[in-house]
Amino acid sequence: MIIGVDEAGRGALAGPVAAAAVVLHPDNVPVGITDSKQLTAAQRTILAEQIQASALAYSVALVHHERIDEVNILQATFDAMHQAVDAVLTRLEGKGLVATHLRVDGNRFRPHAIPHTCLVKGDATDRSIGAASILAKTARDLWMVEQAESRFPHYGFAAHKGYGTAQHRSALLTYGPCEIHRHTFLSKILGTSARA
Repeated sequence: MIIGVDEAGRGALAGPVAAAAVVLHPDNVPVGITDSKQLTAAQRTILAEQIQASALAYSVALVHHERIDEVNILQATFDAMHQAVDAVLTRLEGKGLVATHLRVDGNRFRPHAIPHTCLVKGDATDRSIGAASILAKTARDLWMVEQAESRFPHYGFAAHKGYGTAQHRSALLTYGPCEIHRHTFLSKILGTSARA
């Protein structure tokens, strides 16, 4: 039984990094699963719903900007991946199921108690990793849209999801960083330390 693992949001300037872990049902795999970046937002939303409805177990974990600034983005990503995997293991255990291996997108991973294989571009070639990619991205995008609508409308988070677009960089220069920015990512844009 394989757990697919992937992340979303590593390169963003604001918001959390998200990771998802998924065990697909071998007899009920949604059609069209691939790297989330190759899908439209509407396609991702539909597939995320289908994955959640059909998977044997799944979990999404968010690790926020404070932790990213504290330990760096790579370690925060590993934190999120481990949290998602641990939640899936608990859900599988509740069903009397045992996972035997992790398949992780990319070329590096902090070892877990369960053996793992890293697959570069695994989100495009492995369906369980692709499913994790879709769940991580849809969850993180939704979180950023909610922040735009409820707290920080002038940064354009709903459009760029915290990535370093021209619109986002312009807003940073105009308004300065907000509460959910990753301050350790901003020194090149702002010219000095971005910490308050």
